[in-house]
Amino acid sequence: MRLTLRTNLAMRTLMVCASNPRRIVRKSEISVLCNASENHLGQVVRLLALHGFVKTIRGRHGGIRLARSADRINVGAVFRTLEVNHPFAECFEDGKSTCPLIASCWLRPAMMEAVEAFYRSLDELYLADLVSSNSELKNILCLHTLSAECERISN
Repeated sequence: MRLTLRTNLAMRTLMVCASNPRRIVRKSEISVLCNASENHLGQVVRLLALHGFVKTIRGRHGGIRLARSADRINVGAVFRTLEVNHPFAECFEDGKSTCPLIASCWLRPAMMEAVEAFYRSLDELYLADLVSSNSELKNILCLHTLSAECERISN
């Protein structure tokens, strides 16, 4: 199983925002912190905003911030939202599978159960669980202008 780059960047973006809660974060800052293309990041931010995970602020002092507190952003929900159009295997695609074994295959239901278990485990996590008290992560993701504020938040 491999996570899409989109979901990976979405989680990094959310962690940057959660690590800098009192600040509007610019896409360019996230790009540098997460080693990501600004263009690709723009697509991810658009999806996160569309689904209510982040709020975008336009203009000269614009950027993004979490749309709700980190303890209310469920990791499983983020993954399910962003991975919905990327089936785990060809046989997971309704009406598009060309596999001749689909009608009698026992691997497919086992894989479906495994994928569902994966999502259930992520459903137990919230964004706050990933960043709260994680001083190493905050040292990486806190924007330098707020290092003192980030230190207070992580304690």
